[in-house]
Amino acid sequence: MSRRRDNRIAAVQFLYMWEANPPQSLNDELATFFSSQEKPREYYSFAEELIHGVVDNVAEVDAIIKEYAKNWDFKRIARVDLAILRLAIYEMLHRKDIPPVVSINEAIDLSKLFSIPDAKRFINGILDQFKAKIDRPLRDAEM
Repeated sequence: MSRRRDNRIAAVQFLYMWEANPPQSLNDELATFFSSQEKPREYYSFAEELIHGVVDNVAEVDAIIKEYAKNWDFKRIARVDLAILRLAIYEMLHRKDIPPVVSINEAIDLSKLFSIPDAKRFINGILDQFKAKIDRPLRDAEM
């Protein structure tokens, strides 16, 4: 598995836990979380960037999920699917170094790893609709 995939997996795991039980201190909780991983914390620097980005922008990201999850109550979205969607939408909005199609493909792969088989269709449906609203190249990273 690639380093970035490992980092996205760690980010989804943390975001899932964060949704279920928001910590008083994000930095302390991140230190605890990464100390339990099999690789040193430095290996997960990309995951930490993603986690901070999602947490800092969660209201904006959740508004987008609510907009595109038509006929679906936000509170009923599975927490793991919510973590995956939050990560992908954050990347698509704020990480110009990651092509949007990469974020979508990674989200679908993460859903195959962590969620039920039908989740990939739900996640892809939301991200595919949102992708149409993005005003940047879909297959290229901006530097």
